[in-house]
Amino acid sequence: MTDIVIIDYGLGNLRSVTRGLEHAGADVTISSDPAAMHRADAVVLPGVGAFQDAMQNLAPLKSEVLDVAATGKPMLGICLGMQMLLSQSEEGGLTDGLDLVPGKVVRFPSSVRKVPHMGWNSLNIKSDHTFFKDIPQETHVYFVHSYYADCAPEYVLASCEYGIEFAAAVVNKAGNVMGTQFHPEKSGDLGLKMLDNFVGMC
Repeated sequence: MTDIVIIDYGLGNLRSVTRGLEHAGADVTISSDPAAMHRADAVVLPGVGAFQDAMQNLAPLKSEVLDVAATGKPMLGICLGMQMLLSQSEEGGLTDGLDLVPGKVVRFPSSVRKVPHMGWNSLNIKSDHTFFKDIPQETHVYFVHSYYADCAPEYVLASCEYGIEFAAAVVNKAGNVMGTQFHPEKSGDLGLKMLDNFVGMC
């Protein structure tokens, strides 16, 4: 059975992510133990709340997270966890992220509809990455966010339209670190299929 560690740094929707991964057949552990992260087949970085607080909480584990990513082990960031993969965020003042995916997290412009972007929206899948295996174009997924990832096209797995086009899923150059701005664990059967694809990468 695939062993996946959800990184516990004090900010994250751990229960629903755990259930989603268990549905995909994974053996899930919630842990802040670096040894557990290194032993696992894959790691997940969840996140709910503000970027600056999240990075402060993650600071004691930052070097370990970067080391795990460098091994080529699959890593998935979800929502704020995805944003933390990027180089920096302007939320709460300019704050450095993990810099695993080059880019910046910025707030939706005031001209864009209602903020936060909350509810179901469709994906424009731009890559044949394993994470989106058997996922059709315009699949609807669930979002809750006021900031979005601004990064170069080569790091965008899927985009979404909300007044502007933004990165809904990102990936690093090596292809093992990916993130979703949406919540796959809250996105119905196709969201669970994405988590199943992630488990399959292990």
